[in-house]
Amino acid sequence: MISKQLGDLLVERKVITASQLETAVRVQKEKGGLLGQALVMLGYAKEEDIAQAITLQYGLPFLPLENYEINQEALKLVNVNVARQYNLIPVDRIGDMLTVAMSNPLNSQAIEDVEMVAKCQIQIFVSTISAITRAINKYYGTIS
Repeated sequence: MISKQLGDLLVERKVITASQLETAVRVQKEKGGLLGQALVMLGYAKEEDIAQAITLQYGLPFLPLENYEINQEALKLVNVNVARQYNLIPVDRIGDMLTVAMSNPLNSQAIEDVEMVAKCQIQIFVSTISAITRAINKYYGTIS
């Protein structure tokens, strides 16, 4: 786990410049949302850059969902509305451990809600907003 702020980490890794960070912080303050979203919206960084920096910052693993086969039983533990609200998707369940991919792993309310509805402990992986959204759209229509 690294104690640096996301923006500082991205500048240090030369993903963005200091002036791009200042602009993104200003946009974030005006429009709300997360810094990473502002950086992506402005075209300064890619979603993958943000997700990789978050994994480095918090020591959480990155899970690219594009080629991952999501477990149908895990999907049944979390309502599609909860998945969409928090931009997360359950990917696997082993015993009482539910693996969840999230774009914002710092959202403690999301983690608490999923633990409560799934009645499982949560193991967090980081993924991009768009990859999670695509997975939600793809898999929640297939639950039987």
